[in-house]
Amino acid sequence: MEKYIFAQRKGIHIIDLEMTKNALKEVCDYLREVASNGGQIVFVGTKKQARDIIELEAKRCGALYVTERWLGGTITNYNIIKKNLEKLTTLRKQRDGGEFLKYTKRERLELDRLIEKLEKSVGGIVTLKGKPAVVFVIDARRERTAVREANRYGVKVCALVDTNSDPEGIDMLIPGNDDAIRSVALIVKTIADAVENGYANAKINTTEPVIEKEPEVKKEVKKRGRPKKI
Repeated sequence: MEKYIFAQRKGIHIIDLEMTKNALKEVCDYLREVASNGGQIVFVGTKKQARDIIELEAKRCGALYVTERWLGGTITNYNIIKKNLEKLTTLRKQRDGGEFLKYTKRERLELDRLIEKLEKSVGGIVTLKGKPAVVFVIDARRERTAVREANRYGVKVCALVDTNSDPEGIDMLIPGNDDAIRSVALIVKTIADAVENGYANAKINTTEPVIEKEPEVKKEVKKRGRPKKI
């Protein structure tokens, strides 16, 4: 990360903000294009400073998200993860449809706990359909499992990377502070705006065109005269 450091003062690395600005724009343009093509984007941020921001912005822009812990095999062993996704979807439908009422109070409590557990682990990726198009990561060092899986399966990785992280394995990085809440919030919000814009364009492009009805051609009816009296 040395090339992104502008200066060092009192043991603190100061990142070149011009490089941050240019990199952020490049990542935004790329993610906007991915979203406009309907690609699934997963926001990953499990550190305390990033969790709430990641969940809020991902929901707003239509991206998927992981804020608790990246489950090993989410990409490389999707068929196993898929079972949990389907289980959560089924339990949600049963609960919302009132099917839990047929169970005892204790059984309902156990089912609620199971839903809560699944919500924490896979709730943010419940609509994941196989391999995502991109994984956007906050703190590449902390989320190295997600980065490693994405690399192994050919999934593009974009990340906010601080000076204490190794940029290896990151396809598109944004040099910046991944510890300060304000820094994380600003970057994630900007990224989310681009993704939201991309998905909005995707909806417009996939909307079925309105087929105008051809104007009815009125057939000319020959007027017949009254029969002559005999």
